[in-house]
Amino acid sequence: MVKVNEKRFINSLNKLREFGAAGIGKGVIRPAFSASDIEARNWIAKLMREADLSPVFDPVGNLFGLNGSKSILLGSHSDSQPEGGWLDGSLGVMAALEIALSVKENGGPPVSVVNFQDEEGRFGVTTGSAIWGQNVSLKDADKYTDITGITLAEARKAMGSNFSDFISPDIFTGFIEMHIEQGPRLFQSEKKIGVVNSIVGIRNLKVTFKGEQNHAGTTPMQARKDALQSFSLFNETLNSRLRNVVTPQTVWTIGEVSLQPNASSIVPGVVNFSLQWRDPELTRLSKMETIIKDTISEISAKTGIEPHTSQVLGLDPVEMDRELIKALENSAEEIVPGEWINMNSGALHDATNVSNLIPTAMLFVPSIDGISHAFGENTSDDDLIFGLRVLARSIINCT
Repeated sequence: MVKVNEKRFINSLNKLREFGAAGIGKGVIRPAFSASDIEARNWIAKLMREADLSPVFDPVGNLFGLNGSKSILLGSHSDSQPEGGWLDGSLGVMAALEIALSVKENGGPPVSVVNFQDEEGRFGVTTGSAIWGQNVSLKDADKYTDITGITLAEARKAMGSNFSDFISPDIFTGFIEMHIEQGPRLFQSEKKIGVVNSIVGIRNLKVTFKGEQNHAGTTPMQARKDALQSFSLFNETLNSRLRNVVTPQTVWTIGEVSLQPNASSIVPGVVNFSLQWRDPELTRLSKMETIIKDTISEISAKTGIEPHTSQVLGLDPVEMDRELIKALENSAEEIVPGEWINMNSGALHDATNVSNLIPTAMLFVPSIDGISHAFGENTSDDDLIFGLRVLARSIINCT
């Protein structure tokens, strides 16, 4: 097994958290292309050089640390949610760097490292790896906007001219992404490691309900075209209809809502909202899309609002590579015998896109109380180290 420096690994994770540190606990605000994000990526590039890797930024901001020979690729992402935790993505990047440093110091199979850009979706869905994985072209992705209207093309200018061409996947033998679970299953079952069999598919839709803005005191209730009331009816109706077709693994979320003009004495004229749904089965994702669109049409006809919908964006469910899964299973059994499980990922990851190009696998460590995408996100140091040991062992088992 590659001999890793566990103390250095934990220290590096804590150091990365300082870039954009915020909120209570170990919270982080480090959105893609922000000053803290770019500063963190430049620091990670420095660590790559210390591991004798050649750091390369591609045109979308993905940072690769290249070994110079055909190698296994390890990593994840270091950008965060608007209010995120210190481990989401960062764990996989720093574990990969620690293994690369340890290989330099103590020997082992060649390792390259990647830090993907905008996994958290400031623009699109897992934007950096989606472009590298050829799910979307850079030309099309450059038109994506964040919630303030800034385009990806504009945001990329923050990188300056410090980037190269896209890296060919042919130089990598496979990809393993280590990540926190972001759910409660490992923590509640007191297991140390989750070996991922598959990743759910995801769909994202932006919707606008346009009603009629009017005076809240003089407009009779029966004469109103209240966009918020239409939205409320849509949400209630959709929840009822989806429950007839989903499984316990299916989830759907309205996560962003904005009201115009958002004033106490005005009947709301416009509601903008996001809708996201996830499921392990492609056919169910498609069926849910049909139900959602039909419900929007019916609410429009019933209430008189004018609906507008965006293009549906997302990624299909993917299976992980069987040989890499086996390598992770063997490693887990050696490091934490009987304390690991096979499981599916309910969260989306860069591994989804990378699987289009090269054999791909994932391993999870527990999230305390299942909390993620929040300042309270955390994992015990012991569990982080177990994950690092399993990952380090797996690069031996898969070569």
